[in-house]
Amino acid sequence: MKQAHSANVSAQPEKLRRALTTPLLTLYGLGVTVGAGIYVLVGTTAAEAGPYAPVSFLIAAIVVAFTAFSYAELSTRYPVSAGEAAYVEAGFRSGKLATVVGLAVALSGMVSAAAVAIGAASYLHGLIAAPHALLTIAVVTVMGLIALWGITQSVMVAAVITLIEIGGLIFVSVWGFGFSDPLGLDFVDMIPPLTGPHWIGIGAASLLAFFAFVGFEDMANVAEEVKDPVATMPKAIVLTLIIASILYIATTTAVLVAVPIDTLANSAAPLSLVFASAPVAIQQSFAIIAIVATVNGVLIQMIMASRVLYGLADRGHLPAVLATVSHRTQTPVVATLAVVCVIILLTLALPIDALAERTSQIVLFVFVLVNVALIRLKLRRENEKDHFKVPMIVPVFGVLTSVLLFGTAWL
Repeated sequence: MKQAHSANVSAQPEKLRRALTTPLLTLYGLGVTVGAGIYVLVGTTAAEAGPYAPVSFLIAAIVVAFTAFSYAELSTRYPVSAGEAAYVEAGFRSGKLATVVGLAVALSGMVSAAAVAIGAASYLHGLIAAPHALLTIAVVTVMGLIALWGITQSVMVAAVITLIEIGGLIFVSVWGFGFSDPLGLDFVDMIPPLTGPHWIGIGAASLLAFFAFVGFEDMANVAEEVKDPVATMPKAIVLTLIIASILYIATTTAVLVAVPIDTLANSAAPLSLVFASAPVAIQQSFAIIAIVATVNGVLIQMIMASRVLYGLADRGHLPAVLATVSHRTQTPVVATLAVVCVIILLTLALPIDALAERTSQIVLFVFVLVNVALIRLKLRRENEKDHFKVPMIVPVFGVLTSVLLFGTAWL
């Protein structure tokens, strides 16, 4: 009987390992959030909003906040991979809609990773005189190998890199405010009048700035690998949002003070411009930090997208081969390889601003459905076991703010 039991256990498919604690999960969220946007999108945001770019980041943070709290509740109701798909399936009772949402989330991660990989290659090109396309492919390939290594190992790598990239943003802020020549704007120039056509530009820039906050929702997609998700998920999501918001507004303001706005608006590696008059050693040090920061965004979006494909396949919504988990590393190997291939194709096909805008639109569409799903679950009082809860007004405002920001794309 023991032999039969052992054989039965060994025949069961490999599952993901619960290994992530609150500090690791927060660093995971910050890694993708910080790396995904601020290092590569300050310039394009300034091109849209002009001197009011910090306001665009503030608006994006407010939009994200409502949905972040909705995710905090849903991720404790359903702590599984492909979280958004599970939330929508529970809320709408539709497997097909859940599959569409899951694929949209995976696509947003891959498009985001492609945008950040292009930014990483731009920073890397400043140190290595190699073709930009070759550098981009190399970044994606190396991050793919780390993602295959194992969830604990890859998140630990990402956590260390996250501390470096946060240090880089603090470095930019300190240097921009205290050491660089103030070639840009005064603080008073960054305060927009209450009315006027400039709000159209601020709204459009908020959609790009929103891309910089893409990341906290990725935390929901590794919930199946989190220890004690009911206690851990809400704390990590809120901490990620607060820390990222402070870093973004401080960094954007410092860059606008230090760099002429016309120069900033045309740069694919904007934060390096703060150090234009700094000693060469400082310039090179920051270039290395920026490369490390941006590749971290690629790695974590890659982890997220592969977990979504795995989760959908594990629940029968996609081909079962995508649910294949390596016995040695306990990572979804086929799903990860598929994600790497799609990211490489996207980096070669689309420019960074188009990739960022498409990512923001996809994520906002998902946010609307996720918030509506939570509203429906609350009205039906389903799955009311012990979990984190938010008032009904939170998902309602999550829907409204996401729809309003999405609408700025069509102004």
